[in-house]
Amino acid sequence: MSHLHRAIAFTATLLAAGLLQAGQVRVAVAANMAIPMQRIAVEFERATGHELIPALGSTGRFYSQLRGGAPFEVLLAADDEIPARLEREGLAVPGSRFTYAVGRLVLWSLDPHGVDPQGNVLKQLPRGRLAIADPRLSPYGAAAIKTLGGLGVLAAWQPAFLQGESVSQAFQFVASGNASYGFLALSQVMRDGRIPRGSGWIVPSQYHPPLNQDVVLLNGGRSSAAALAFLDYLKSEPARATLRGFGYEVVKH
Repeated sequence: MSHLHRAIAFTATLLAAGLLQAGQVRVAVAANMAIPMQRIAVEFERATGHELIPALGSTGRFYSQLRGGAPFEVLLAADDEIPARLEREGLAVPGSRFTYAVGRLVLWSLDPHGVDPQGNVLKQLPRGRLAIADPRLSPYGAAAIKTLGGLGVLAAWQPAFLQGESVSQAFQFVASGNASYGFLALSQVMRDGRIPRGSGWIVPSQYHPPLNQDVVLLNGGRSSAAALAFLDYLKSEPARATLRGFGYEVVKH
């Protein structure tokens, strides 16, 4: 058992025994996790007594902020590259990183008839704007570009792009009617295993690299009981069940 795993286990034991006071954990949260995190934060606080304080944004933007000294204790990323980079650069605790979820990309429209289940709308001439997240900052934006390229329709759709910094902003473009379609995280439109409004095409995973989403303990959380408890909670079945309900795939740790 690694030093980190022993520390997590010891912290969980103390919490169960009521020997540690509840604390707070400041978490930088990838935009695609905005809605699931609302539920996870409540469940985490109920299970541990700790308070989770989330900040939402693009993973690429968080990376820049962390290099500038932003006071987060945990990064819940939208990819596996940036958490690994933070480890290599000495900004995160070695050995603390793991994949908490595998995301899915969806083409979504607020119009119930806007997107067919096979995504054939992409093979037609664009009618309306297509919202995507900035592919330089968002793995979901990069996956959208890969998908359009794989379908051979990137050049046709590029003039219709309405680009947001994050996948959260891309969702707002579609939800507000400023874009007819959007490449989004499935978690933004799925609830309890289904898409309750609008219409969507869940993009087959072969069209883009896996959207492995890693969490990592940042140096500021090294001695934080709340941060260690949160990492432990993400591996629990209640957290995994919540993530599955929002369309994520989860791996056993």
